[in-house]
Amino acid sequence: MLGSDVSALDELLAPELIFTSHLGQLVGKEDDLAAHRLGLIKVSALEYSDRHVRLIGDVAIVSVRARLSGTFAGNPASGDFRFTRVWALSPRGTWQVVAGHADVVA
Repeated sequence: MLGSDVSALDELLAPELIFTSHLGQLVGKEDDLAAHRLGLIKVSALEYSDRHVRLIGDVAIVSVRARLSGTFAGNPASGDFRFTRVWALSPRGTWQVVAGHADVVA
């Protein structure tokens, strides 16, 4: 995310990705990749804390708090967020994000 590395994100995000943004919008894999490809999302700093990981078979659920700063569509954007990611083993045996959620921490 920090480098907007679209090829790396393409490998990490499952084709069936469902992500709910902190505004309640549903985002798919192609939407996310396009936002990085077009420079709509630019993350300049990302600090993680309070990480929780639960493994359940071939699924990993990760919840992390993050202090994020950067720009979105050219506008400054920063804040504290809680991200949840659901990772699953792909048919090729690699971990991919299949679902995610973001929320603002008040």
